[in-house]
Amino acid sequence: MDQIEKIVECISPVLEESNVALYEVKWTNQGKNKVLQIAIMHEDGTMDLETCATVSEKISEVLDAKDMISFEYFLEICSPGAERKLRSHDEIVSSTGKHVYVRFKKAVKSMNDVTGDLEKVDGNELTIAYRDKAAVRRVTFDENNIDLIRLAVKL
Repeated sequence: MDQIEKIVECISPVLEESNVALYEVKWTNQGKNKVLQIAIMHEDGTMDLETCATVSEKISEVLDAKDMISFEYFLEICSPGAERKLRSHDEIVSSTGKHVYVRFKKAVKSMNDVTGDLEKVDGNELTIAYRDKAAVRRVTFDENNIDLIRLAVKL
């Protein structure tokens, strides 16, 4: 088990107790400083500053008590962001009805990418409603043709 897996195992009870889901744990560098970045979110995909602060305190206590990190680091508890990447089929399905950006591996209807509302996921087929000037159009494509899919902020 690598260090990230051990950290996830240690902090899982805190996340469960705080009613938040883990999105990602990773090490980053900010100058000479090592930063342990833990992205969390509520079940509905939102996050607030107060929850981040509370969870940060609890996780800090757990990691200090376990003494599993042998060097100085900064702990950053954050939201995965409003435009977070959808990493699995389940995350895509749970984003039905939301505004998304998709970049295709192979062009679909002469488009390399599309931004619109994820209307439907039927097996491996996704349907997105997007605006083309004044008209609303739909594009259906296979999930295997997705190079990148993420939530998108509607402007």
